[in-house]
Amino acid sequence: MLIKQISIFLENKSGRLAEVLNILGKNNIDLIAISISDTTDFGILRLIVNKPEEAEKVLQESGCTVNSTEVLAVSVEDKPGSLAEVLAVLARESIDIEYLYAVGKDTRGAVVIVRVNDLDRAIKILTENKIELLSAERLYKL
Repeated sequence: MLIKQISIFLENKSGRLAEVLNILGKNNIDLIAISISDTTDFGILRLIVNKPEEAEKVLQESGCTVNSTEVLAVSVEDKPGSLAEVLAVLARESIDIEYLYAVGKDTRGAVVIVRVNDLDRAIKILTENKIELLSAERLYKL
């Protein structure tokens, strides 16, 4: 149920994001989800890709500062308030959300990438509450 996410530290300059994505494209690495947060001088690009180990390798070889972390992919019903319900389940158990971002939709509804402070407990709690977590293989097919 854990998904490997690649994080890249980028200087905030014109064209840098395109360069990174071009490296992935040239290596036939498919982009599944993307999120970027920035400050005046730098940004952190977070990616879910179909070949995370290969992506990490080619990005490092091209001089990028790369880190990988594990995240969850949560399937959220396509109705108002569904994401709030999922987050409330985690909040009741004192599981902190570090960040989240949307991937798109699957057959059930939206898919959201979530980074939490306690992955094992989150998996247990979400599963017990019948909240669907996607495997990496399923996520890559969206």
